[in-house]
Parts: sequence; C-alpha cells; structure tokens
Amino acid sequence: MTVDIIMRKPSGKLKKPELLAPAGDLSRARTAILYGADAVYLGGMNFSLRSRASNFTMDDIKAACDFAHAHHARIHVTVNVIPHGEDFIGLKEYVQALEDAGVDAAIVASPSIMKLIKENTTHIEVHGSTQMSITNVRAAKFLHETLGIDRVVLGRECTMKEVEEITANCPIETEAFIHGGMCVNYSGRCTLSNRMTLRDANRGGCAQSCRWQYRLFENDRQINDENSWFTMGSRDLMAGRWIKDLMKAGVSSLKIEGRMKTEYYVANVVSGYRRMIDDLYEHDGNISDEKLEAHIAQIMRGENREVCDGFYGGIASQDSIIYHENSNNHVNHDFLGTIMRYDRDTHTAWMQVRNAFDNHEKAEVLSPGREIRNITLSSIQNDQDEYLDTVRKPMSIIHFASEDELAAGDIIRKAADDDTD
Repeated sequence: MTVDIIMRKPSGKLKKPELLAPAGDLSRARTAILYGADAVYLGGMNFSLRSRASNFTMDDIKAACDFAHAHHARIHVTVNVIPHGEDFIGLKEYVQALEDAGVDAAIVASPSIMKLIKENTTHIEVHGSTQMSITNVRAAKFLHETLGIDRVVLGRECTMKEVEEITANCPIETEAFIHGGMCVNYSGRCTLSNRMTLRDANRGGCAQSCRWQYRLFENDRQINDENSWFTMGSRDLMAGRWIKDLMKAGVSSLKIEGRMKTEYYVANVVSGYRRMIDDLYEHDGNISDEKLEAHIAQIMRGENREVCDGFYGGIASQDSIIYHENSNNHVNHDFLGTIMRYDRDTHTAWMQVRNAFDNHEKAEVLSPGREIRNITLSSIQNDQDEYLDTVRKPMSIIHFASEDELAAGDIIRKAADDDTD
C-alpha cells in the first residue's frame, strides 16, 4: 500500500511544518513515511551517536531514499558523532556516498564535519544537531555565516518564548523536538555513561545511566528503603498542547525522537501528530479543546513512559523527572498484530501476533492514510486451522474473518475502551 502525503497551500497564519520521524531500520522508515512523515531521520553504520539504532547499510540508505522520494518525502542521516582524530578516517568518502545514495540532509554536531560536508558535497543540506545545544539566535547565525549550515535543531532546553524569538530572527530554518526521550543533562552532553561504563555517549555508546536504579544517601547515611530505589531520568516529551504555538512561531520541522522504538510506536505517534498538524493547519489553529485532547489521546496510545511538556512552558520543574522506580510507567499491550495479507474472496485476514487477545475481542485498525476504524476479531484460527478462544503466542500467524477489507501492513490494536493497562 502506498499513500502520498500532499502538502496543502497555506490557509492562514499557521505554517505547515515538516513532520520528521525516526527510523531504526528500513521497515520502520517505510512505516513512518506511509503513516504521514514528511521526512525520516536515520543512522548509518558509522559516525552516528545512536550506535545500537544505526542499522542502515549504504544499500539500505539508498533504498530508503528511493522509497521516500517516490512518496514526496525526504531522508536525513545522522552524522552527529563528536569526532576524535581517528573518526575522520573514511568520513569524506562516506558523505560522498550519502550524496550518491540520494540523502537530502545530514544532522551534524561538529563544526569540522559540517565544513567537510559542505566542501565535499553539492546537494546535502547540513543541519546543526541538538547535540550542539543551540539555544540562542547568535549561535544559529554564527553557524550559518561561518559554515553555511541550512537548519538548526534547537536544544530541547528552549522555552516556547525562546523558540519564537530564535525562529523570528534566524536566517535559516529551525527544527524543534515534539515527542520522545529527554536528556537529564543538556541534550547529549552527559558524561555519566562514560564515567560509569566507559561507553562514550558522544561517540554512540550511551548506556542511559540516568535511568538506572540508585541508592540515595544523605552524607554517609542511606535514606532510601532497600525495596524502593531511585532513578534520575527525565520523563519523555509530549508537546501536543504546544503544536499550535510551534506552527504559529514558524518552526520549519517538528521532530519525533526514537530511532530505537518499535514499528508500532512509529506508526502510532506519527499518524497521531499527522492528524493533529493537518487539523490545526486546515482550521488555522481553531480547533476545540476536546478535539485537541482527542488527538493527544491517540498519540499516547503508543507510549509506555511518563510524559511532560519539557521546557516549552518554562524551565522544567521537578515534576519532569522520574525520581522513583515505581512510577506509573507500564508495559504497552495495545499492539495486537500486523496484517500479513487479506483474501477478498473469503474475507479472511492473516496476522502476525504481537500481544495476547481473545476471540470476539474488539479492536482498532490503524492504516496509512485512513481513519481509524473498529473491527471484531472473530472466527480465529491458527496455522493448523484450529479455532482458538484465546491467542497467546507472540509472532505466531493466525487468521480470522473480517468483512472490513484489510491490507498488508495494517496495524491491529486494542480498542480504546478495552484498554485495561
């Protein structure tokens, strides 16, 4: 199934921003584009900060570019390592190969790499990474005037007032995060991982030490119960209530974090923000609070961590930090499976199972370019054509009757009113 994302002409004061989504592999890149992303960012096998999420070979990157361009979308590649001397070996050839593959932009954290890309490519845009903690317009102007960069990714630590001021006075495009993980330090400048595990967060090896469980001491006295340990990680960002302000400010790109997230997360969060942005744009921001909250509820169907507004409302308070391991984070069991194929003659759908469900369970279908719709999972059979009352084997293939025509790649999730997690 293919769905072209059509950008509407401006209808009022709000700017229609690019929706930029993460992808940890080629399948998730295609999913993000089909579910509404205008652009996807990904990491190659080298020179990227998320080493565990950098699964794209050069052939994969070319395939992603071909797919994206066929659907009027773009591919951005992270080249955001903080380089030591040896990291420049092969870098020139790598960025030239990225250009040959059709990459549209490189996300870069080092001025030396910015300069190298500008000198050795002709079509790749250079975007200043959030790793640079760009929180003022002077930094953006300096990078543009001295190195010719094309866009700045604003630090997550910017308030909405600062985003508005920077964007209004910036000679180049601005990009802002709207969803996903937050760094407990200034974005990416934490050295906990290096100090505790010898894994350098600025060279692709962050161990997320802020999310570990710790004993808490006051001087030499332990003050936490042994059954109740602490973390110091941040809640995830969910800026749904600030999208209108970001659009009004003229931000060019709204970015979702999560190259290590699942395909379900990507489809759910991307489609949720796609609908919200389109709705706000079509009505020039004039949608009801009820409609806005409905969009947010759909976005949150993919989350399993506590969320906050980040810094958009002002300097983040203690409420943005997850201090206690016994938070209300939960394992998300909404994702029931992915449709493999559908037989129109017999009205039968084959699905790969992800989480448990029962016969006659109500479910929702998440499809690219279509409204969410309800179905009932009935007449369920396994691969031996045995009827099942319950399904309890993740990754098994089952089939069921469905008068609603489904398609390969459709995502089946629990109906909202059946969510008991």
